[in-house]
Amino acid sequence: MTTAPRSGCPINAAVEAFGDRWSLLVLRDIMFGNRRHFRELQAGSLEGIASNILADRLRRLVDGGLLTREDAGRGSRAAYSLTESAIQLVPVFAQLGTWGVAHRPTTPELRVRAELLTEGGPSVWAAFMDELREIHLGVARPDGSGSVLADMSAAVAAAPPSAG
Repeated sequence: MTTAPRSGCPINAAVEAFGDRWSLLVLRDIMFGNRRHFRELQAGSLEGIASNILADRLRRLVDGGLLTREDAGRGSRAAYSLTESAIQLVPVFAQLGTWGVAHRPTTPELRVRAELLTEGGPSVWAAFMDELREIHLGVARPDGSGSVLADMSAAVAAAPPSAG
């Protein structure tokens, strides 16, 4: 993070780094949706993020060390990648999803990723983190196992659509 947190409290420091709604959702979409470009992030936003908000949050996440921005050159789209510190948020996202499923109304197709992470527990979180390291950091997975991201996408596709 480029600025010191308002207090020495670790919860406050974490919230200041990634805690606003839009920052968490941008990280979610990069992490679970494998969206790496501005237009993909904006078009794929279920919550309808405005372009100025998205641009601001991407800048903040890069400045905060949670994303890197790779310029592809003039006329090409910049790609965003998770850093190791963002990848280490997988257990946090898993726990947020578990809490959300238990305590908030959700739809079948959107809750299925949280359910898979909850059921799989720390071993699935670790495998997913290794997969994200391969995608975003170029680090080969130690066991070359299957794709947690593909399993989650298949589960979303197979989930019953929400009514309404």
